[in-house]
Amino acid sequence: MRRTRSAPWSRALHRETVLTPANLIWPLFVTEGSAEEPIPTLPGVSRWSIAGIVERAKEARDLGIPCLALFPNTPPELRSEDGAEAYNPDNLMCRTIRALKDAVPEIGVLTDVALDPYTSHGHDGLIDDKGYVLNDATSEVLVRQAMVQAEAGADIVAPSDMMDGRVAAIRDALESAGHSNVQIMAYAAKYASAFYGPFRDAVGSRGLLTGDKKTYQMDFANREEALREVELDLAEGADSVMVKPGLPYLDIIREVKDAFAVPVFAYQVSGEYAMIEAGVAAGVADRDALVIETLTAFRRAGCAGVLTYHAAHAARLLAR
Repeated sequence: MRRTRSAPWSRALHRETVLTPANLIWPLFVTEGSAEEPIPTLPGVSRWSIAGIVERAKEARDLGIPCLALFPNTPPELRSEDGAEAYNPDNLMCRTIRALKDAVPEIGVLTDVALDPYTSHGHDGLIDDKGYVLNDATSEVLVRQAMVQAEAGADIVAPSDMMDGRVAAIRDALESAGHSNVQIMAYAAKYASAFYGPFRDAVGSRGLLTGDKKTYQMDFANREEALREVELDLAEGADSVMVKPGLPYLDIIREVKDAFAVPVFAYQVSGEYAMIEAGVAAGVADRDALVIETLTAFRRAGCAGVLTYHAAHAARLLAR
């Protein structure tokens, strides 16, 4: 077996899994104002103004990264119990989408559909007087949110809320409004995970969250439930599905890919990114090697692509 490993050219020739910049989606955080805002719990990651996001899009284009994923840090005064800013056609997200499509139209734009960046209580949906997230009422708001994003120019809307039935409702609304080419990437298997903390810092919701999200995000002990979630979202009109988080759920990625043979994406979430950076800072491993090995693991498990904060760094490494 070692003969084919004996030289770099031979290892390249026999490599089973290929990772390219085209397999990367770059998540970016947008904020009001003009200054870059570094995020302490995500070393090397910042919130950017709209102009800064446009510059990152140009960078992505030049690196061969095909798509950006946008997440807003909504000003506190615009957050409310009902998350109404989510469907304001001139909100931060919609203005960013339009700026990107004007300046770098060849870059795909993926938008998050959930209410946690807009609610004063930090949940992904509307809550009742006991703090329980309401399914159907939330879905109605998510449809309105997805529609303003599509009208602003979003290429992919990605409902990350985990409400039942929201994919069908969004698909019907998109079709009725003539947005038949807008894709839906469903966060189909999104687990109630301990790996999301730095993301909540980035979008400003950590200090707001009341309770937890275990009544709508999945139990991390469950495998078969993930397959049922994926099957439902595909039946409702999802074009692709996501497993989130990533590395702790490679088994789920493989099972989804084997069961449905559809495009599967993974989100290498903020806690995973922070662990790599902490390991690098502690001197336990080389960043370049960790980044490429982990991203290749997602591809080997069956991912068509990966949302990763290391996207630009990985693309530069792959270009060498």
